[in-house]
Order: sequence, then C-alpha cells, then structure tokens
Amino acid sequence: QVHLVESGGGLVQAGGSLRLSCVASGSIYIIHVMGWYRQAPGKQRESVARIRSDGTTDYADSVKGRATISRDKAENTAYLEMNSLKPEDTAVYYCYARVEFVDESDYWGQGTQVTVSS
Repeated sequence: QVHLVESGGGLVQAGGSLRLSCVASGSIYIIHVMGWYRQAPGKQRESVARIRSDGTTDYADSVKGRATISRDKAENTAYLEMNSLKPEDTAVYYCYARVEFVDESDYWGQGTQVTVSS
C-alpha cells in the first residue's frame, strides 16, 4: 500500500503564487510518474501536470508557463509551483502516483483545497 499526502493549499489572491507538496510513502520500488490533478466544483477532474521518472514533464494548456512540477526522487516527493494564479485555478488539487512494487498501481492523495480570490 502507498499513501500520498498533499500539503500547501490554501487561500491565495489572484496573481499570487503557491507551492504544493506531495509525499509518497509505503511499499515503493519505483515511482514511474507523479502528478497533480484538480477538480473544481461541478467539473470533471483534470490533469494539471505530471513528471516521469526520467524527469520529463507534461502540463495542461491552462497552466503552461505558470506551473512547474518537480520531484525529489530520493524523498519520493513531488512539488507543484504555480504563479500568476487566477480564480479559475480554484479547485481541489490531488496528487497522483504510478508506483511499482510487485506490479504497477495508481494511487491518489486525499486532495488539498486551493482557492484563488479575485
């Protein structure tokens, strides 16, 4: 079993910045991918950013140029830094990891609320 714990959410003014952290713990051999999804009220969960074990990254078009995902492989931790925040970035942000132990499985954190005030 793998547990993901997010932190760093909160209330931010439009134009501000934040940094989310996600720590993975448990039965881990390799973390192939870590990423962030978000879900706003009444909307589907959407991918925000992800980083693979080789360091390559993907970003949603809505956050390109404003978000940076990084990873500390030794600490099984991923970070999402976002700047120039907009009210439409308001959502619950969920950490995601694809972890290999005996086989590959996907895990999710409980989510952290990010609210951007205008």
